[in-house]
Amino acid sequence: MDEEIDRYTIGELARRTGLSARTIRFWSDSAVIPPLARSAGGYRLYGADAVGRLRLIRTLRELGLGLDAVREVLDRQSTLAEVAAIHVDALDTQIRILQLNRAVLRNATCREHETEGLTLMYELARLSAQQRQQLIDGFVDTIFAGVDDADALAIADFMREMPPQLPDDPTSAQVDAWIELAELVRDNDFGHTMRQMVLRGESDNRIEFGLNIRPLVLEHAAPAVGKKIAPESDAGRAILDRIVPTDLGDIESQALLEWLALVAQPRVERYWELLSLINNRSPAPASVPAFAWLATALRAHRQSATEARSR
Repeated sequence: MDEEIDRYTIGELARRTGLSARTIRFWSDSAVIPPLARSAGGYRLYGADAVGRLRLIRTLRELGLGLDAVREVLDRQSTLAEVAAIHVDALDTQIRILQLNRAVLRNATCREHETEGLTLMYELARLSAQQRQQLIDGFVDTIFAGVDDADALAIADFMREMPPQLPDDPTSAQVDAWIELAELVRDNDFGHTMRQMVLRGESDNRIEFGLNIRPLVLEHAAPAVGKKIAPESDAGRAILDRIVPTDLGDIESQALLEWLALVAQPRVERYWELLSLINNRSPAPASVPAFAWLATALRAHRQSATEARSR
């Protein structure tokens, strides 16, 4: 084949590839596709392989590779697999950042009058895994400070065994959960509530009692809530008797009511729900409504009985 016929100008390449002459000229100036020669009139001339080379360049550029990376592949300085692996890592990082940004902005849409909290949400979402761990550890250390009750410390250890570490590819729900959790543990009122639960539980073994009664509450009171059985009704009394011994004294009943007031805290339960979401686990069934139901039943039937005896 005639050597001159085997040469293409930029205009000819543009017609064959669908690329603009300006783009081809720019890539040529960037040494991604250098000309083989020049015509007598000074026009750049390219070889027959230029069409395939330009199509590959266009594909790599559309995939997001920079011109330096494209040049390395075309010049065989790096294999396509090597360059692709590097670019995948970069894309993964960009995707994680975009997911975090999207979650923060979505969260902000629910806070029309709290623009001052946007920066805080953004900073919380971008904390490293180590920083997230330190935030939770600091919270746990504070609420369990000075406590030596074995049951309480077991709960603390359990909280540490579920650190809020986002996975490499977190979902928007997980990022939202982390933001909410981080704000929750930074809330002084919530920390005070948790601290009171721990201290009161340690002082009279209510933590141990709570661990023992929880299964009964979920077994009997939770279905009662679902079936809309009134805790003040006779059916409510029968369910109450399955959970709390009928011979429980007045003082013990009052102590139980005080304990139920502590544990029936929606934000405490929400803490555990958020940890489950972050760790991609199904949250445990809601127990706060069941504990609240039990407290109402206890006041309706046991306190009324106490008042009757005192008359």
